[in-house]
Amino acid sequence: MTKAKNFRLNFHFLANPARFIRFTNKIFPWVLIIAIASIVSGLILGLAIVPPDYQQGDAYRIIFVHVPSAWMGLFIYAVMAFSCAVGIIWRHPLAFLISKASAPIGACFTFICLLTGSLWGQPMWGTWWVWDARLTSMLVLLFLYIGYIALNSAFQDSHKGARASSILVLVGVINLPIVKFSVDWWNTLHQPATISKIDSPSIDSSMIAPLLLMIVGFMTYYFTTLIIRVRSEIIDRRIKKIRLEQTRAMNE
Repeated sequence: MTKAKNFRLNFHFLANPARFIRFTNKIFPWVLIIAIASIVSGLILGLAIVPPDYQQGDAYRIIFVHVPSAWMGLFIYAVMAFSCAVGIIWRHPLAFLISKASAPIGACFTFICLLTGSLWGQPMWGTWWVWDARLTSMLVLLFLYIGYIALNSAFQDSHKGARASSILVLVGVINLPIVKFSVDWWNTLHQPATISKIDSPSIDSSMIAPLLLMIVGFMTYYFTTLIIRVRSEIIDRRIKKIRLEQTRAMNE
């Protein structure tokens, strides 16, 4: 019971917007520094230092952007689904804000994944696009992001929009395992897992370091942007609340 109580206390620690802003003010510089350092070092290693692939030559270097973008598209959607569930079940004050702030970032990463995949696919497969299981499920993920953003903005009442769009996100969670395991469940052109096979990764060890650096860099970039967007949303709502109170006072 004590552990469960402590978890609930820690879970709701950042529910207060003022406390959230104070906490993020402390960690923001460190997250930003890690993001910049990881992305810069990852790009330098990946684009200039690691050797070319023995089959694909330099064309393979696009994976240092493509793979982390794909991972982030899935990760951010999972964060959104968790936030939406928390907002619906526990009515956490910041849960819906986190989901709303995450959606455009996740959509951008998913779009970058699809774009870089097409740029890689043209020289490797001889076509910009195929209705491959992995590609199609990632396209569906992009549509889910866009659908969430559109539905969330379609309501004048922000609370109703948040709840309606949250249901869409939770329904769309079924697409995440499809994206992840599509290369295992169906015969596709897309290559199977690479570094996730820890015992025998499918890429050379020299290529793993820049790939991991880019993943860390993209993830910390996401947290950096998320902090900025959530804090901006909190401040915007405060301003609207003050203006509403001033309008009511003037009318009285």
